[in-house]
Amino acid sequence: MRIARIAAATAATLALLTPTAAHAAPQLQAPGDTVTLPVRQALAELPVRDEDRTGYERDKFKHWIDADRDGCNTRAEVLLEEAVIPPERTGRCTLTGGRWYSPYDDRYIDGPRGLDIDHLVPLAEAWDSGASSWSPAEREAYANDLGDDRALIAVSAASNRSKADQDPSTWLPPAEGYRCQYVTDWVADKTRWGLSIDAVESASLAQGLGQCPDVMVTVTRAR
Repeated sequence: MRIARIAAATAATLALLTPTAAHAAPQLQAPGDTVTLPVRQALAELPVRDEDRTGYERDKFKHWIDADRDGCNTRAEVLLEEAVIPPERTGRCTLTGGRWYSPYDDRYIDGPRGLDIDHLVPLAEAWDSGASSWSPAEREAYANDLGDDRALIAVSAASNRSKADQDPSTWLPPAEGYRCQYVTDWVADKTRWGLSIDAVESASLAQGLGQCPDVMVTVTRAR
């Protein structure tokens, strides 16, 4: 459950931990390949390239879709998965009531209207980092990624709009206890989608992770 993972990870940031062993991992070769490795190693394996936003339009990432045709689109699926108190679902997929925890700013939100579904690595950042060369189907899959619970997260609308399309070099969650989880998940999500990082982003991630446990991350490659 996502909330349990968030709580456990937040607690873990209160002390630096040393993994019992370093595990070498082969480079991912194809979609569906899975690797487990220390997050600092995962960061070191990300390609470092200049970013380019030429041609970016948010509409090039189709969302929110109803992939399984159950009446609930991606936004609703995330809300249902992450609710602390489940909302009432009526009609095709109208959600009312319920309660959610927003880890970015360490607060609870009652009702779905005060929430945004954040793309951990924003769509514009993904475009800058390699998605500009993807097919429309690949960008749609990225924008609606329910295959890894780090990719999409329900947070307060205020925190999501404060973040906008920034990377960790210019924005980190206001809740300091969540920052290690945030940068760890950022590296995992970029690894999953084969995205690059720029030099400033790389330095900021390395500095941030230097203050965090070098936890093992497991990533299944999406492309």
